[in-house]
Amino acid sequence: MKTNVAVFLGCMSVEHEISIISAVQAMHSMDTNKYEIIPIYVTKQGEFLSGDVLKNIEEFKDLAALKEKCHPVSLVKANGRVLMKYLDNKMFKRQMDIEINVGFPIVHGTNCEDGTIQGYLEMLGLPYVGCDVLASALGMDKVIFKTVLTAADVPVLPCVSFTAREFSANHDTIINQIENQIGYPIIIKPANLGSSVGISKVENRAELGEAICLACSFAGKVLAERAVTALREINCSVLGDVDNCEASQLEEPIMTDKILSYDDKYRSGSKGKSSEGSKGMASLSRKLPADLPQSKAEEIKEIAKKAFVAMSGSGVCRIDFIMDTADNDKVYVNEANTIPGSLSFYLWEASGIKYTELLDRLIQLAFKRERNRDNIMFTMDSNILSTKSFGFKGSKN
Repeated sequence: MKTNVAVFLGCMSVEHEISIISAVQAMHSMDTNKYEIIPIYVTKQGEFLSGDVLKNIEEFKDLAALKEKCHPVSLVKANGRVLMKYLDNKMFKRQMDIEINVGFPIVHGTNCEDGTIQGYLEMLGLPYVGCDVLASALGMDKVIFKTVLTAADVPVLPCVSFTAREFSANHDTIINQIENQIGYPIIIKPANLGSSVGISKVENRAELGEAICLACSFAGKVLAERAVTALREINCSVLGDVDNCEASQLEEPIMTDKILSYDDKYRSGSKGKSSEGSKGMASLSRKLPADLPQSKAEEIKEIAKKAFVAMSGSGVCRIDFIMDTADNDKVYVNEANTIPGSLSFYLWEASGIKYTELLDRLIQLAFKRERNRDNIMFTMDSNILSTKSFGFKGSKN
């Protein structure tokens, strides 16, 4: 009997389209002899839709037409099982509920990758692929992530962080603090977004204010950190859990801008080739493996695994590094992507693990975590309300 895998894609995020690309890639690479793939598309309005048409990337070019070809659904817990129920059933055309065995969120950004969808699946009691609620939230909030890694003695660049409300109320004070503590050039980032959305590199005070306003338009919290000018970016994926994890081959993305941009990540290599528009992070120009001495490559891999364990990672994460070539090639963890674009399959294929095998291992890790959770007591088999009388002062009976 096949395992029913619900693949979640889309969601209310500025990285909505990137999620679709990553999810369609994954669905086409899963072992259909073992898994029955059930796509669940979360629209930008938060609707749940399902249908085989969601496996075709071309269908997403016309979202209105796509919705007409799908069915609204919901997930419910009944008799210890999680069921996907169709909400548009008619008297003479009723579709059977489908039992879901495991959830596979392939979503990016706020309102999904940040622990939101993970919490939803936890409430349902459904095994799911990837980081849990806490690790997902840590990976999304760059400021708290830096705090956790600092406590674990993992190297990160210091930063100044503040909320959009604080910046609005204390504009000059915050700018002065950034200039005094960081100094130019400066990187400004939304604290909880990926895919290089809202990130700017600035060289002066005028640019700084504009960059902060841009970041505030995407997130309620912003961070400023020193821009490493003699920069190399190195990425490493980590697969496993806190019990056992391994690091992939390293890549060095090729930048065309002052920072690795959204276009670098998702539009490079696709001009004039519509078929390549679905490659996502796999289409990024890169050196793979990165041209590094063996000792430096091993150092980065060990730090990546240390960061993964520090945040209690699970599944596959991509840990992004900054290397300062002007400071003896010192490396800093830049951020963690708990559901990386394209699930970093290209890094694992370069490491000898085919995408189909990677997906299988991720699903098995989800079931392992669920088995471990089954040994933890979450409720007491008692009801104190049935054995004691409670009086509430002033209550009406």
